[in-house]
Amino acid sequence: MSSILINALLSSCHDPDTLFNTLCWPTDSWPDAERVEALTTFIDGIGKLPQSDTSDDGDKVAFSIAKRDIFLRKVESIIWTQCLPLLLKVSNGDGACKGKRVPDGRAEITIAVCRLLSVCINTLCDTAVSGQVARAVLPSFQLPDGETEEELPGQGEGRLGIDVAIEAMSVILPAVSSNEELTTSILSSALSCIKTLPDALVSKITVRLIFTLLNCYSEDGIASKLRFILEDLCSWHKSDSSNTDSPVVTERALLCLTTLSDYLFSPAKVQQHTLPQSLSYTRPDPRCSLQFWRILQDGLTHKDNVSRKRALYLLKRCVALSEDEAVEFPSSSVSSEDNEEIIFRWAPDRCKLLREFWEDYALVMETLEENQIHVVRPVLNRIHTLIQTAANDSQGVSLFHPSWLLGVYQRMFHSENKSVMREGVDHLLELQVLRRPAFALAFSQFILGPFMDVMSESSLFHRTAGQSVGECPELGVKLQVFMVTFFSSLPQENRGPVLLQLVQRLGSQHWCAVPILFLSRALSHLPPCPLLGPEGLQALREVLRCTMITHQVLLRGAAQCFLLNSALSLTDVTLVTLDDVFSLLVHFRADESLRRGTPLWNQLCDWLADSEGSFRPCVRESADGTSTSTSPERETVRGYVQHQMELFLRVPASTDQTDSVPDPGEAELLAKAILLCVDIEGRTPRSGGEQTTGVSGGMDSLLRPLLDTLSRLHTNVYLPLRKTDKSLQLLLRLLQLTPARHTPAALLQLTPARHTPAAVLQLTPARHTPAAVEKEQEDSVTVSMETLVLGVVEPIQEFILRRLSGELQELCDVERAELYLSVLKEVVLMYSVLEWNHSKVQEAYFPRLLRYVLRTLEADQIPSVAGQVSRAVAMASLAMTCEVAALGVFNLQSETTILLVHLSSYFYSPAPPPAPPLSLVNFNQTLLKPPTAAQSTGVSEQGPLLKDWGRMAAHFIRDQWTCLGYGRRIGPPGPLELPRASGSLQAAIEALSLLPSGLVLPVLDFMASMLPQVALSEEALCVEAVTVSWKLVLGLSSNPHDFWPTLQGFVTMAFHHSLLELTEEQAPGLTVTLQQIAIELMELSQAKTGVFNVLIQHCCHTWLPTGPGSEGESQSDAMFSSALLHLDILAEACVYGPVFRRDQRLIQEVQVYVERLGEECAANTAVPSDNRDDQFPRVCVVAFLSRLQPSNQLHERLMEELVLCLLKKDEAISKSKQRYYSNSLQHRVKNRVWQTLLMLLPKLRGEFVGTVLGRVFEAGFVSNQASVKYLIEWKMVLILVQYPEHIDRLWACFSVDQEKTKTSVCTFLSVLVHLNIIMPQLKEKAVQWLKALDTILQLCFSVFQS
Repeated sequence: MSSILINALLSSCHDPDTLFNTLCWPTDSWPDAERVEALTTFIDGIGKLPQSDTSDDGDKVAFSIAKRDIFLRKVESIIWTQCLPLLLKVSNGDGACKGKRVPDGRAEITIAVCRLLSVCINTLCDTAVSGQVARAVLPSFQLPDGETEEELPGQGEGRLGIDVAIEAMSVILPAVSSNEELTTSILSSALSCIKTLPDALVSKITVRLIFTLLNCYSEDGIASKLRFILEDLCSWHKSDSSNTDSPVVTERALLCLTTLSDYLFSPAKVQQHTLPQSLSYTRPDPRCSLQFWRILQDGLTHKDNVSRKRALYLLKRCVALSEDEAVEFPSSSVSSEDNEEIIFRWAPDRCKLLREFWEDYALVMETLEENQIHVVRPVLNRIHTLIQTAANDSQGVSLFHPSWLLGVYQRMFHSENKSVMREGVDHLLELQVLRRPAFALAFSQFILGPFMDVMSESSLFHRTAGQSVGECPELGVKLQVFMVTFFSSLPQENRGPVLLQLVQRLGSQHWCAVPILFLSRALSHLPPCPLLGPEGLQALREVLRCTMITHQVLLRGAAQCFLLNSALSLTDVTLVTLDDVFSLLVHFRADESLRRGTPLWNQLCDWLADSEGSFRPCVRESADGTSTSTSPERETVRGYVQHQMELFLRVPASTDQTDSVPDPGEAELLAKAILLCVDIEGRTPRSGGEQTTGVSGGMDSLLRPLLDTLSRLHTNVYLPLRKTDKSLQLLLRLLQLTPARHTPAALLQLTPARHTPAAVLQLTPARHTPAAVEKEQEDSVTVSMETLVLGVVEPIQEFILRRLSGELQELCDVERAELYLSVLKEVVLMYSVLEWNHSKVQEAYFPRLLRYVLRTLEADQIPSVAGQVSRAVAMASLAMTCEVAALGVFNLQSETTILLVHLSSYFYSPAPPPAPPLSLVNFNQTLLKPPTAAQSTGVSEQGPLLKDWGRMAAHFIRDQWTCLGYGRRIGPPGPLELPRASGSLQAAIEALSLLPSGLVLPVLDFMASMLPQVALSEEALCVEAVTVSWKLVLGLSSNPHDFWPTLQGFVTMAFHHSLLELTEEQAPGLTVTLQQIAIELMELSQAKTGVFNVLIQHCCHTWLPTGPGSEGESQSDAMFSSALLHLDILAEACVYGPVFRRDQRLIQEVQVYVERLGEECAANTAVPSDNRDDQFPRVCVVAFLSRLQPSNQLHERLMEELVLCLLKKDEAISKSKQRYYSNSLQHRVKNRVWQTLLMLLPKLRGEFVGTVLGRVFEAGFVSNQASVKYLIEWKMVLILVQYPEHIDRLWACFSVDQEKTKTSVCTFLSVLVHLNIIMPQLKEKAVQWLKALDTILQLCFSVFQS
């Protein structure tokens, strides 16, 4: 209803009470907004009527005092019975009274009711009632902890919705502004809501409540409330600065501060210096709050661009205010009295310098909002200006705090564009101002925080333009220089703590291999200085143990080398004990970095020798178990090793005989310490004879406790089991770390893993073998070790054979048997050249063991733990014997070999009568799981006793196939009977489904010998075997530890020379399957580097074997003929080279860099080469082709068919509509095609060259990249030099239609340039010269005419 109508109605109405009651609505109804507005206008109009003593005032409407009192009581009733209930209904969404949905007009009705509430409060003019209403609404702002408006749409019973409460409180605030206590409570509740509510409501609270409240106050009240708000926001930000919600806090605080900026930075302050002193600076100055500047700096680097803009806006307001005031900030009195850090300063006498600095700063921060590098790069000079301004400011205290510069770098580090990020990193690394100690210290926490965060980005370490593969990335070089400069510039007392925090940072988050490699390299170049104590060594252990555990082996080894160099140069030996040192050294693996005989090992020996006597004494444990400190004298390495040996072999006399095998980590540590100690003493300058004697005597004294224990193994039956285990563990590690001097070189380089089939056993040469390592077998330490162990080898062998022959019957003994077999294998191989020991081993020890093993396996199975463990140990012993025999240790006439020859009689023994005679019951035997107490009670839980049963059962099956594989190699010559062969292959396929993927190598080795026998008769079975094996290999693609050996075994099996020789007519299904697998293998190699390398290396060696073991000429030709059936493999190898992702290329390039370090990096010596480079297939096939002989018809035919295949590949790319660019995959393929054709040209027949010459010249007409054109031109030139009779073909190319030769005429002219080389071979030279001149002149004139 219009207010005009209401006023007219009031002027003509003599009974306002009736009209009042008419406009009100029942409490259970939902009024229209028009009705609420009518009531509002009515009350507002009535309230403005004059007051009189009587009701008769002529025509003028007036209220008597009595009527006004009645009216006011009704107005108050409207508040409690009409307004607040209706607002509650709106909050709860109760619109059912009129069948309306609440969202329809909810905002309209809310505004109308709040206006009515405002009019009622203003009409009453009663602060008590206003306070009561405010207190009734106030609980709606007090949300439960952790809950937001989105989670509580109705706010619960009796409480208004937060949006409704905001509107209601905004109309109440003017009436209660005089109540200081109430307004403070309201303001506190509003600030609490700002911390929890959504952004939209935060803005609403700020504008509707805080603005309304501030507008109700005078200057003093405004100052008081602003101070309260500012302190609350700053304390909130300070308390949450270390929490994960800190970005949200910063965002909310900036929103409030920006909204209140007109109050906080009021222009009236400019004139405050003219006011009386008592009225000056009443409002709070945010610039005086350190936390305010923290909020601004956090906002400048916030991830939300709106928050960054708000922070920059506030900074500009602060600068503008300071410039307008033209007074010193902070004042000298404040600066001297307050010890708080001052981030922002202003000096009127340096106003121009300060204004330019902040203008440049704002420009840089605004420009960094752009992600395009071409926009950002021009302002980098402004950053230089900022830094120089801050650095040159040396008049008293600095006007520019370094933290502002850190904000610029952090903003660049957080850029979405990696190029901007890279520019920021490069700029910081080249920052010369860090040479100043004050700046270096100010930047230290930034280096440890945001800088280390951005350095974890691997993409920063890519090669820059102009760098070649194998060079150290430019960022790696800059990082090294930066680290040296930074730590050298830090104050001496701060270097140690900063370095410790940096190392701890390396171990506290996930790092990729490349960043941590170059960070470790940078640390290794720091100047030697005692900075790291026990905590530092502990932090390095965390890096080695956790951070690097999943990295690539070579990169991990290289990083270990750099970290060890860092530890040696930065450790304070007076603060650490030898326990701390060796606890760190045990994490440097011998097969990755710390290998004996390398320069790194020698460097470690020198460091220990130089530091000996300076280490802090260890806390030793006395005999009675109490901890006592050593004597004040410093400890030596020998003393430490002797004490550790004593502790290592000290075990309680009552140790349980069913204990599990001790942790091998203790043995690893002690073995490394012993060898280091002996090498340290051996490097002492002495005469030659004395040195050898000293080493021998020194090792004897160190190992005497161990040797005494080992000598009593066989005779002392009361020796504690734990002591025997630990002594054998230590002996095993000593033998593994010092390879036997008399062991043949081929044996030394065999893959050390047990149960590796012969097909996979191959030489794995190290990348670099320095002279020190080559002579490692001849050094005095190895000689002394062999001599000392030789004195106790018989007790060791007797003890192990006795234990393996029936004494191991507990589940924990399975792991113990693995230890015994590993030690036995090592000592047998070490002393196999000693006739007396070798004879006893093969004629006495092993025959006795084999007879026991066969008896155990042939006996009936007993479903008990003891019976099944005995069978598992027996099969493991038999498998180890087969492995040793496969290395050629036993003589062919020895009793051991004779027993092994009859091994097939056990596995191929006939089955009992109920089964078929050739059922092969001894294949894939399983262990009978013994019943447990839980099974007898019906409970399905597995007890701890049998928790490793599955592992033991799987190894039992794996060991069977190890024995079967060896039995096939030494058994009677010739194939098995067809039923047995097919049954064996079927059993092998079944084993693939039974075994874990990492244990199938022996099965693949066995299948490699069986597939050729049944390929023609059981083709379907062979297809199944190959298909199942390939699926198993694909399933291992994410497990590199098992994938590569399994892939090698699969390729050896599936691409056996007998299978490669099969034609489609002989075995169509199998040949198609092999071709399909070869294609899938090539496709897999596009994503996984090195896969195709395995196949091409195997095929090339199969088709053209080398070495003394090569077959005869006829057999060699038979195998070579199969290459013609698989020409696609050779053709693919000629052009192989996938386009890798950037992250893959980075890993490969860094590996090349590490390899080029040579002996400087011990990882190149310790880690064997894996031959997984993408260039290897091309190198391998080129080497294969270079050995082909044109005189051999098979070789000749292969080369000619390969040439045709390569030309076909080139033509297919040329005819494709896809346009290719420089360095694309198509460009690379074309390059490699013509490179191979050039290499094959000298080996081709002249007749064949004549047949393909037309296709070569035709390729010259195609539009190619420049590098491809050069190769085609050289191909033409070489053909014409070698076969000049084809010169007319060249002249014919110039006669082709000019439209076709527009882009190719230069190719043929380039060939024509070499006519002087071709001419000596030609007849009628004058005629040829005239043709050349005529051709060139015609082309020149045609160019001028065009």
